[in-house]
Amino acid sequence: MRQYQRLLLIVEPDLHPSAAMRRACALARASGAALHLCAFVQPPPRTHLWGEKIDQATVEQYLHRYRRWMMEEASMLKEEGLDVTTHVVWTTHPLLDILRYIEQFQPDLLIKDVTLEPLLKRVFATPLDCHLLRDSPVPVHLVSQAVHGLPRRVVAAVDPSDPEANALNERIVHAAGALASQCEASLHLLYACDLSPAFDGETSLLAGAWDDDFANALRESLHMSFINLAERCGVPAERRHFVIGLPVPVIQEFLEEFEVDVVVMGTVQRTGLERLVGSTTERALYSVPGSLLVVR
Repeated sequence: MRQYQRLLLIVEPDLHPSAAMRRACALARASGAALHLCAFVQPPPRTHLWGEKIDQATVEQYLHRYRRWMMEEASMLKEEGLDVTTHVVWTTHPLLDILRYIEQFQPDLLIKDVTLEPLLKRVFATPLDCHLLRDSPVPVHLVSQAVHGLPRRVVAAVDPSDPEANALNERIVHAAGALASQCEASLHLLYACDLSPAFDGETSLLAGAWDDDFANALRESLHMSFINLAERCGVPAERRHFVIGLPVPVIQEFLEEFEVDVVVMGTVQRTGLERLVGSTTERALYSVPGSLLVVR
């Protein structure tokens, strides 16, 4: 599997070493990839509140501390043999500027700390992290903790129930395999099989979906789809996990039981009510232990 060549780390505004920085540095050491540190600096909160304008001299003074801190960090990392560059961007539209930067830099992986947003705030405004999961053209690694700099266990969470998602499932397993191989981590495949949609609504009742034979046949069909995916991707039988239940609780319990460092999931472009409600991947972001790596 292809080694990482370029890693892009979004530096947190508080300018402290973080879980994402620890993970990014460890991945750069293991893969030999170039590591680019970029800080997207927004105006102070008071300027948003009062609509104040900041002149260029004040902007430069405000950015100076970011540049100085990042240069010091880069200098220490270079002494360790890492290929490190830095950049600071003044922004009033972080999402747009991050997406533009990704297009220009073309990293193999975008790495960022998870920003824990209060539930009430998430109801009224979509967090930046969720926007990145939806819109980033490259895989996004959102790190909530990095007990181990390099992951020791990686799990690919797939859903082979929809034949149209076969390509996405294979990309999930490929991304998980690439991460695991560069970290010398074990790779597991997990399918949290949710049968409840088959029993929802009038159609399922008319079709006799409550019959035990129907449920068993459906379970066997989905299990076979999972096995076929695992066979195509070369995942050995002892690392395949087929679990009946709701996706997020199943994933959460699995990660805790197996002490998984990173779960790799997929996301698709959504519109309308689906975009408003959010995907399984977005719900997992604030619910599961460990960290997420998300592909589209």
